[in-house]
Parts: sequence; C-alpha cells; structure tokens
Amino acid sequence: MSVKKPKKSAEKAPKKAAPNRKMVTKASKPAGSGSTSLTQTDPLLSAYLKEIQRYPLLSREEEHELAVKFSESKDRESLQRLVTSNLRFVVKIAFEYVHYRAKLLDLIQEGNMGLVRAVQDFNPYKDVRLTTYAVWWIRSYIQDYLLRNHSLVKIGTTQAQKRLFYRLRAEQKKLEQMGVSPGEGVKLLASKLDVREQDVREMDQRLSHSEVSLNAPEHREEKREAIQNLADPGEAPDTALGDQEQRKIFHEVLQKFATTLEGREKLIFQERLISESPLTLQEIGDKYSITKERARQIEEHVKNKLREFVRENYPDFKLLSMP
Repeated sequence: MSVKKPKKSAEKAPKKAAPNRKMVTKASKPAGSGSTSLTQTDPLLSAYLKEIQRYPLLSREEEHELAVKFSESKDRESLQRLVTSNLRFVVKIAFEYVHYRAKLLDLIQEGNMGLVRAVQDFNPYKDVRLTTYAVWWIRSYIQDYLLRNHSLVKIGTTQAQKRLFYRLRAEQKKLEQMGVSPGEGVKLLASKLDVREQDVREMDQRLSHSEVSLNAPEHREEKREAIQNLADPGEAPDTALGDQEQRKIFHEVLQKFATTLEGREKLIFQERLISESPLTLQEIGDKYSITKERARQIEEHVKNKLREFVRENYPDFKLLSMP
C-alpha cells in the first residue's frame, strides 16, 4: 500500500490545477470566437497567451488584500499582481471585438491599458470584484481604439454615431431574421437606437465601404487613377472660355470709351473707375482742388455716359452693373 499511495497523490495533483486551466481556456479561447485559428496564424499572439497563463488567478480575499494595500500605499508590486492576474480577462473581452477587422494584439494592448486604469481607480471597500468594475474601463479603451482606427475618416464623433457604430450591424441582423425589409428597417432602427433615420443611412454606407485611395488604379492593368473620375471643382471649359471672351470685349469697350473723355472726366475714369488701386472721392478732390461732392457728381456723370456709349455702340453687349 505504501507504493500505491504516491500514485494516488500523483493522480490527484493535476485535479487541483484543473480549474485554473479551465478558466484559462475559457478566457483565451471563447466558444465560437475562432481563437484557435487566430493563435495558429499569429505566433506572437500564441506566445502571449502562453505567457499570461503563468500568472495565477487571485481569490476574492487575495484580491481585496492587494487592492487595499495599493489603495493605501500605492505599492507597485500590488498593482502588478492585480493587473497580471486579470490579463486573461482582458483577452476574453478583446475576442468579442475581433469582427471589427482589428489586430487582436492591438485590442488586447488597449484593453490592458483600461485594466491598469481600472486598478488605479478601484475602490476595494465596495463589495464588488475588480473584474466587475474593470470590464467597463477595458471595453471603453478598446472601443475608443476601434473608433480611432476603424477608418481614415473619423466616424464616431457623436454619441449617436458611436451607438450606431457598435450596434447597427447586430440590430440589422435581428431584423433580417424577423423578415423585416431594409426600407422598413431604417425607421425601426432609428427608433430603437434613438437616432435620426439619416444617421442610420449614413453609418450603413460608411460601414459597407472601405477606404479606396484616389491614386489607386481603377484596374490592375490600367494606369488610370480613381481621382481622374472626380468632377473638376472649377468652371466648365465652355463657361471659362465665355467669361474670358466677355472680359476681353469689355476691356476693348472701356478703352474706346476712354477716348471720348477729356479733362477731369477722363482722370476720374482712369484713376477711380477702372484703376486696380482706385482713389477715394476725397483723394480725387484734394488732388484736383475740387470738393468731394463735386468729384462724386463727375463720377456719376461718367457712369451715365458709359452706359449710353455701350447702348449705342454695342447693343448686344451686357454691361456689368457698376457700383
């Protein structure tokens, strides 16, 4: 019997560690998450998951003792143990967001930052476990990362947009299973998520299309870039040509009209009405020893003569209204 006893104790030893292994498996490989395929294709992720299994989970009493110690003395060793013992919990939450096409290690890193923040703010005197409090910080950091990096164009700038970003696809899937048409679904989704119907349509478009570089070729074998399909924000060529011709004619009209003027009228026309740096009426008056009012009268007289000149010599020309 003395020989058999060690065998029985050897068989019982693994059973004590079994709960930990079960929790590790549950945390790092959630059902339906595709974690096995992810770890197989990412050796860094596989190494990380293996590494965090070295840190033992804490009992409620151990966690409380360490949390109180850190809260009172800011002991770094206590902080480290509280964080490392919950790294597997962060992995479990990060796996919930893998369908957002982000790297899992990046999500885990952001979640770990949220965990550290949660430990620092955790109140050990409330009757609640650290993970219950930390889950909100972990999710907050991960979600903020997804909003900042999901698209080159920032899409989560308002509370309504953030709500749609995380819940739109899930709610749409529920409506599809109920047989609700997309047209009716927009109104229902807007009502359920407390947003405008326009917000639902815009977010649906943003989530349905990924960014495309304007400098990317339209086809692999073509050199034509997508940017060449954008409309030119400038004037249409025919409009620009017409405006250019109009300005040319107008310039000729003004030059011919100037030859009909003499004295002060010609000076005011050249130095005030068509000059790129026109003089003020007061400056005109001071320069030619006349009052400001007299300068205004001469200017008005020149304008009337210009209108009459155009009407008689260029009946089809549309004279721009002069100030």
